[in-house]
Amino acid sequence: MERFEKNVFLLAEDSESDVVLMKEAFAKAGVLNPLQVVSGGDEAIAYLRGEAPYEDRALHPMPFVLLMDLKMPGKNGFEVLSWIRSQPNLKRLVIIVLTASSSAADADRAFELGANFYLTKPGPFKDLVELAKCLQDWLRLNHFPTI
Repeated sequence: MERFEKNVFLLAEDSESDVVLMKEAFAKAGVLNPLQVVSGGDEAIAYLRGEAPYEDRALHPMPFVLLMDLKMPGKNGFEVLSWIRSQPNLKRLVIIVLTASSSAADADRAFELGANFYLTKPGPFKDLVELAKCLQDWLRLNHFPTI
């Protein structure tokens, strides 16, 4: 197993059906990285802080990439972005906003708050698989910061 395949994705997504589709797309695309899932902004922050129930870093390792929806219960994606970028130990975390919103204003705000990428969720499953394949190719080519 290569180094990048050991790194964990954290998916912050409140739609259970979107979580299932993302897991299936990762599998079909051959993405071997573990995918941890939280269902809201407050849970994403708790995970990144290592708070209960995520305090065991063997079970819940620090992610190298956060895939995050914007519209979530509790803190929304913008609030999570703002919190992450205010944490000195998380400033290097790669954040990919993966949302249904194609609003230029939402994208601009996400980038202003520190998102690295802003992707609109594709409609057909085959397009989601293609997105996962692109992520896999990107993983193989990119150098990631140490978190």
